[in-house]
Amino acid sequence: MNSRLALFRFVFVIALAATSAAPQLFADVSLPSLFSDHMVLQQDVPVPVWGWAVADEEVSVTINGQTKSVKAGADGKWSLKLDALKAGEPTTLVVKGKNTLTINDVLIGEVWLCSGQSNMGFHVSGADNFEKEKAAANYPKLRHFTVTSMGANEPKEKCTGAWVVCAPDTVGTFSATAYFFGREVHLKSGQAVGLINSSVGGTAIEAWTSMDAQKDKPELKPLFEGWKKKQADYSPEKSKAAYEKQLAAWTANQPKLKADGKAIPRKPILAPEPIKNTSYPANLFNGKINPLVPYAIRGAIWYQGEHNAGNPEIAQHYGLQMSTLITDWRARWGSEFSFGIVQLPDFHAAQKEPSEHVGWVMVREGMLKTLSLPKTGMAVTLGCGMPENIHPTNKQEVGRRLGSWALADVYGKKEFAAFGPLPSGHQINGAEVTISFTHTDGGLVAKDGGELKGFAIAGEDKKFVWAKAKIVGDKVVVSSPDVPKPAAVRYAWAANPQFNLFNGAGLAATPFRTDEWK
Repeated sequence: MNSRLALFRFVFVIALAATSAAPQLFADVSLPSLFSDHMVLQQDVPVPVWGWAVADEEVSVTINGQTKSVKAGADGKWSLKLDALKAGEPTTLVVKGKNTLTINDVLIGEVWLCSGQSNMGFHVSGADNFEKEKAAANYPKLRHFTVTSMGANEPKEKCTGAWVVCAPDTVGTFSATAYFFGREVHLKSGQAVGLINSSVGGTAIEAWTSMDAQKDKPELKPLFEGWKKKQADYSPEKSKAAYEKQLAAWTANQPKLKADGKAIPRKPILAPEPIKNTSYPANLFNGKINPLVPYAIRGAIWYQGEHNAGNPEIAQHYGLQMSTLITDWRARWGSEFSFGIVQLPDFHAAQKEPSEHVGWVMVREGMLKTLSLPKTGMAVTLGCGMPENIHPTNKQEVGRRLGSWALADVYGKKEFAAFGPLPSGHQINGAEVTISFTHTDGGLVAKDGGELKGFAIAGEDKKFVWAKAKIVGDKVVVSSPDVPKPAAVRYAWAANPQFNLFNGAGLAATPFRTDEWK
């Protein structure tokens, strides 16, 4: 009995010690994963720092001789703002409460949020000339943070991820679009650059926008009703049965595909409950954007739209959705930060008809319309695509064009061109339509010489025919003997269009139309 009593007392003491130690464990100050070794903080603006502690705990943050303090609230949350920081050598961020956190190798420079679907997630290892790029990727002041946590049905406060310093043995896993953009900014501005990659393949723009910002838009009512119906019709049993049938067919077809030397399609996956789908409205905002707010950034770059282009009825509202997302993000950050968009590149079969209405074109047009918002930019990526590959590998040129916008518009470097030619108006004079352009840096040119191509013209009958187009200063004059009374002009109006209008800086003109015909 004495030995049993002694054992009982021993267990009781251990349990009591663990219980009394628990409050101390919960008292530890903690930070979001963004605040970790090798991080980059935005220069020249107040820098928010936030985290968690025990209620009423005094927390101080110190960097470069500056210290700010605050008390945690009753819910254990705390936040403060550091005064604007200046770029310099790597430094240390120290956060103190009952415990001390030391963040090492901190750089002050330019921070960009990089988001979208698979073409933003696409790794450097898959880009053109990877071995050459890998060998040259020795940029210790270029860092990359990948948000590894996924979506959620409710807004989350925390995400997972880590900062990685750019080096030959690390660059392969960086977002290629983000890396080549960031490298352009880093080398041409001389500033340290931090890239926050929050992207998921095969996802819709509505998944990246908060629910509050989009749920009451009348134009998006069919989209929400569609998801509501999918949720109401969902059956776990039917979903599993469908998956097993697809898997069996996929497995049975493999031997024949291998024998014929054909590519094996992606293995089927069990469809999730609709409300848990990564493309369900707001899910990716909740899990992969909300936890980043209000980390100080210079701007954001966006490569998405392929998913929404699949349905023209949905694609026609892409401009509204893009503007809603930008306005929503800026409001949440409390900052009108710069926002750069990658306009979808050439894809699908080569253009045959003068005007081909597809969702891909509508998404491009929606992106163009977004430029009406202040401090927005767009990289026209015609010529960067691959007709049969939705993931084109020339991400270097995508990064260069996006970087050119940032260097010109965001960083004020006059030697760079912000855009390719953008239509600024049109005038109908008899049988001719004259299109005016801005951003003609160095003058409008027909790339590779010869005549302009890709222009189509129509009368009130809305039947487009190929047109003759000629450059006159910063204008293009369009006509066709088949259309004596023109009403509209379209340029590069197809998923994989004919095009060759550029400016003197070597940037392509955007696809556009002068009409608003349905």
